[in-house]
Amino acid sequence: MIHHISIAVNNPHHVAQVLAEILKAEAVSFFPNPGSYMVIPFDEHGTVIELYPLGSQIQPGESDEQCVFVNNAITSRFTDIHAAISVSTSQEEIEQIGVREGWRVVPCNRDSFFDVIEFWVENRLMIELLTPDMTSQYLRFATQRENLKYFLPESTLATTQ
Repeated sequence: MIHHISIAVNNPHHVAQVLAEILKAEAVSFFPNPGSYMVIPFDEHGTVIELYPLGSQIQPGESDEQCVFVNNAITSRFTDIHAAISVSTSQEEIEQIGVREGWRVVPCNRDSFFDVIEFWVENRLMIELLTPDMTSQYLRFATQRENLKYFLPESTLATTQ
């Protein structure tokens, strides 16, 4: 269970408002890192998405102090981080929000295992959104250990069965 995730974006306040709309959540300031926001749907999992200004980095504190936020002026246009998030919003609503924002939205099938909607925040950060039907597909796939066989070489399967 992942309870919260943090991502850096160009406009944390705006992205927080958009994600709050999709997640049917609240967007509030995140004071430990100035200019940051949290999106909180108040669900049973305690889900929170933290949105930091682009260039924010978390570094270890000194000695036994907790982590600190620093800013790095050098950033990449794209990122290697993404998340899959279940939402109660429909595909049509997600697509309408994407059109309104001018952000790329692509319904996809992940190798016939499950469907997702690639939602490209600021056209640089991908979040896979799963509508309720897509969430059911995803859970049928991701909760069955037997589905590992699709990701293991054939020779490994012979030794693990």
